[in-house]
Amino acid sequence: MSAASVERPHGDRPLIAEANRLMDRNPGYRVEIIGGQILVTPPPDGPHGEALMDLALVLSEAGLHRAGSKIIPGLGIWLPGTEDYAIPDLSLVDADYRDHRAENGCYAPVCFRLVLEVTSSNWKTDLRYKVKAYAAAKVPVYLIVDRHHQRLHVLSDPAGDGYENHRPYSPGEVAPLPRSIGTDVTVDVAAILEAGR
Repeated sequence: MSAASVERPHGDRPLIAEANRLMDRNPGYRVEIIGGQILVTPPPDGPHGEALMDLALVLSEAGLHRAGSKIIPGLGIWLPGTEDYAIPDLSLVDADYRDHRAENGCYAPVCFRLVLEVTSSNWKTDLRYKVKAYAAAKVPVYLIVDRHHQRLHVLSDPAGDGYENHRPYSPGEVAPLPRSIGTDVTVDVAAILEAGR
């Protein structure tokens, strides 16, 4: 679904203006600006959505979509930099996230507890550039379903342009998520990776 440009004010921001034009011309595509570069990602496939939904259910069943927090797909996060923003596949945010509206339909990083990406053909973006971007924004936990390498990455404790803790998990392992997200949550790595095949 495409929104009119007037709903996404950008002032004198040429990259945002171009990103919004690309979004209007390519319905279903995700358009982001990371590191001053416009990234355009085609619509995800079915297994991508299945892995995403399975993880959303794990988070929801742990009680994270209640009074204190919300699980929201495709919620834009305003990143440090002049015009940078990303649209994670799924985010866990504080329940008062609406009070943290930033620019271009995005929200301030302060209300994000976790961001999740399920890799597609652009897996290098999720494993490299977004690690730096989310760490610089101080997002406490970054979860990556790496369909390319068949791993689940749990990154926590942002420091500079990286995370102090980065643990990849393989099929057959159970990945505990940091308690900082609000409760104890474990992920069956094999089940999530199988859903994403």
